[in-house]
Amino acid sequence: MKQTDQNSPRRTSAHSRWKTTRRDFLTTSTAIVASTFAAPAILRARGVSEKLNIAVIGSGGRGGANLDAVAGTENIVTLCDVNQNNLDRSGVAHPKARKFVDFRQVFDRPNEFDAVIVSTCEHTHAFATLAALQLGKHVYCEKPLTHSVWEARVIREATAKVKVATQMGIQIHSGSNYRRVVELIQTGAIGPVREAHVWTSRAWGHQSPEDAKKFGDIVSVQERPVTVDPVPAGLDWDLWLGPAPARPFNNVYFPGPKWYRWWEWGSGTMSDLGSHFNDLPFWALKLQSPLSIEASGPAPHPDLAPASMQAKYEYGPRGDMPAVNVTWHQGVNKPRIWTEKGIPQWENGHLFIGDKGMLLADYGQLLLLPETQFQDFKRPAPFIPESPGQQAEWVRACKTDLKTTCNFEYSGWLTEANHLGNVAYRTGKKILWDAANLRCTNAPEADQFIRREYRPGWKLA
Repeated sequence: MKQTDQNSPRRTSAHSRWKTTRRDFLTTSTAIVASTFAAPAILRARGVSEKLNIAVIGSGGRGGANLDAVAGTENIVTLCDVNQNNLDRSGVAHPKARKFVDFRQVFDRPNEFDAVIVSTCEHTHAFATLAALQLGKHVYCEKPLTHSVWEARVIREATAKVKVATQMGIQIHSGSNYRRVVELIQTGAIGPVREAHVWTSRAWGHQSPEDAKKFGDIVSVQERPVTVDPVPAGLDWDLWLGPAPARPFNNVYFPGPKWYRWWEWGSGTMSDLGSHFNDLPFWALKLQSPLSIEASGPAPHPDLAPASMQAKYEYGPRGDMPAVNVTWHQGVNKPRIWTEKGIPQWENGHLFIGDKGMLLADYGQLLLLPETQFQDFKRPAPFIPESPGQQAEWVRACKTDLKTTCNFEYSGWLTEANHLGNVAYRTGKKILWDAANLRCTNAPEADQFIRREYRPGWKLA
């Protein structure tokens, strides 16, 4: 396998469980799983003032931003990227860091790092994240946490077996505005909430005639290309593909965010922006597993995620909160109350409809409606502590109490729910969800979208 650090030895018998090719990486052997989950003992405790040794997997794009967010306070000891150009750029600021192209080689030297940041493309998130968890390492993973429902469950259950700090990279969660919305909803400012809506106007993906009329052909391609383009210099295309099916390179796939529109590597706007937007009702309404999901939109495309669609989730009662319907609207779709101008025309937002009023919000603002009803309303004193920032919160947790607000328990459920919106859309029917058994009880044809087959040689234990 390709490696840029020529001084780093190949896999040795001391780490025989990682002495692997692409054909047997992360096998499902019970013995291996038992062995790796004994690993947390190697992670020594660190004081708040001590620096973490961090391995960064994916150092371009969002990975570069995550790297910069921790580089000023922590030690960057390992850099990895399938794109040599990204690796070279990040290596300038961190010349002493070991450098790899294949993330599997990072885990040959587990004693050299305490924590891992995973910022690869979505379809390889679970593979790097699980390997880190099995070695008892703290993990920060970019959103969405995984590429599928099943992968999200694997990561969430693996996290429960180790005592490490985990965090998914949904940076808006760290802002003050979301916290104030959660406080208002959970203290009953608008009464019990039985209906909520989320909408985003992003329209990247396979465009219907309505999409094309409004947004234009943003990505200039609507079908899988038949031509082959030269692979950009420095990019290891085979490693970039990872567990996904082998495809010849084409410029419509790379660089990001082009890839995220294709089902094989991404899940479209639902899992990408859904990680940000659905986060707020998920947090405020204490959601977890939906009972059913019904989606609508243009006919599903076999290769491309839709530019526009919507999905309605039904959730049962949670504690003292009543059953609630949450509807996701994407692209040209908006809630009926929005199209009828019953609320301010925010292009992106959240609307909570309670028995005593409504709350409209987006990333940075909120509004209680009708405004005349709430003009003398006194908001509750803030009780959700402010965050130092998504990455900083994770670093602090690594050194102290292991607690973060977007840990993999929370973000695992959120990721499952987002992916289920796509499952319902691609299945073409209202699906009834059996969370315990990871299946749609009325739609066995949905299985292929819940868990996919990997390219030969790639397995997720």
